[in-house]
Amino acid sequence: MIVIDHTILSDDVVEKRFVCHIDKCKAACCVEGDAGAPLEPEETAILEQELENIKPFLTAAGLAEIEKQGAWVIDLEGDQGTPILETKECAYAIRNEQGILACGIEKAWEAEATTFRKPISCHLYPIRVKKYDQYHALNYHHWDICAPACALGKELGVPVYQFLKEALIRKYGQIWYEKLEVAAAEKLENHQKP
Repeated sequence: MIVIDHTILSDDVVEKRFVCHIDKCKAACCVEGDAGAPLEPEETAILEQELENIKPFLTAAGLAEIEKQGAWVIDLEGDQGTPILETKECAYAIRNEQGILACGIEKAWEAEATTFRKPISCHLYPIRVKKYDQYHALNYHHWDICAPACALGKELGVPVYQFLKEALIRKYGQIWYEKLEVAAAEKLENHQKP
């Protein structure tokens, strides 16, 4: 376990290897599961404000579902998240010619139609954040659909935290990430000692 400021990270975040292999998994994480992407409270307000800017980047089915359910929903566990279609796809997901899913919100961001990149829970995946009163627990979420990402990460030697550098900095800041790099290096050094 690594403790940095108000966060506690599982060892897996440093020790496991991961690089999304989108050509293999087709972004199945946008479909699999029981609910849509978890949303922060401030993200629900952003989605409501930015929805008109994001709509041109969504599918007809996604737009219809958002029209029916709203820009965000409360899931069965009482958490805020993105709406999903009957096919379980996130309402904000779009599919390219190769059948690979992408985020319509992120496509709008790439086109500079919105300043909201995508839900931080999606950007941080495969790290899941559990919030407690005094701290955040960051855990690596192992899922069979990500087997190609684990294999590619192992082949390339990229730890989860390095793969997610941009997302972790977005969430916790540059200084926090630099502390994580130091802690990860110390952990690796300690593992190599006889």
